[in-house]
Amino acid sequence: MKVLLFTVPVLLIIIIILLARIAIIKGNIRQVTRELKKTRDESYNRQLRVSLLDKDVEKLAAEINGNLEYQNNLKLETQRTRRQLEQSISDIAHDLRTPLTVVKGNLQMLDKEPLSEKGRSYLDISIKKAEDLKGMVDEFFELSLLESSGSSPAELSSIDIVAFLAQFIVENETLIREVGLTPEITFPEKSIFINANREMLIRVFNNLIGNILKYAKDGFFLIVEEKADEGTGKNLCHIRVGNKVEAPQAIDIDHIFDRTYRADKTRSAGSAGLGLYIARLLVEKQKGSMTASIENDCLNFDIYI
Repeated sequence: MKVLLFTVPVLLIIIIILLARIAIIKGNIRQVTRELKKTRDESYNRQLRVSLLDKDVEKLAAEINGNLEYQNNLKLETQRTRRQLEQSISDIAHDLRTPLTVVKGNLQMLDKEPLSEKGRSYLDISIKKAEDLKGMVDEFFELSLLESSGSSPAELSSIDIVAFLAQFIVENETLIREVGLTPEITFPEKSIFINANREMLIRVFNNLIGNILKYAKDGFFLIVEEKADEGTGKNLCHIRVGNKVEAPQAIDIDHIFDRTYRADKTRSAGSAGLGLYIARLLVEKQKGSMTASIENDCLNFDIYI
């Protein structure tokens, strides 16, 4: 009986000690969890700052801090490598532009000289290839400028998008007619004003019209309308540019905005495949969005600003 009376208090003390230890460990784990959340919110640019009473949890926190430091170093190295690559692309593109301009100028001067029929044929091919190469270099140069600017905001102003697009179509009418395309244009009766950057818009639609001139079948359509954003209720301008394509099944719509993507690998002349990637990047810099879809053999690009 005396042994039982002695054992019960001892067991109670042991249970209380164990419960206290469990409470301490759980408190430490909650503290580590809170610190991990803070670290994640700060893009892992910090380590866990905790005062722990359990050695095993301390070891766990030390290992987590070691991994966080490793991940942060990897992130910094990736950013450094990316900056170096962007700078290299910019330097190469810049270095190529000058001799290309000279070559193009010399070919244009040669075009004014009397040449044999065979010589004229070679010259025409050379001029075309020089133009193609210049187009690719310009795409790389434009991309390097856009990406080097990082997240710097674009200067936006109020633009009548209906008047802007009407003028754009008129200015490109000759190119459109040359390839035998018939545009179908649907504009609203009233003007729609958007906050955008005029120069960026020109580049966006230059890239889209360039894609149409290469791949459109018969014609293309342009629709402008005002829509309410389902999430915010704010009015958005919706612009749809689309055209029928010969082989819609050959288009990988999920990757159409990837760098250097081309639906037709055999028709890459004059382009590095960056046009659509750059177009979406420019739209996003104007706080808009751009998506692509295929419906009834039509490739559609939808812009919301």
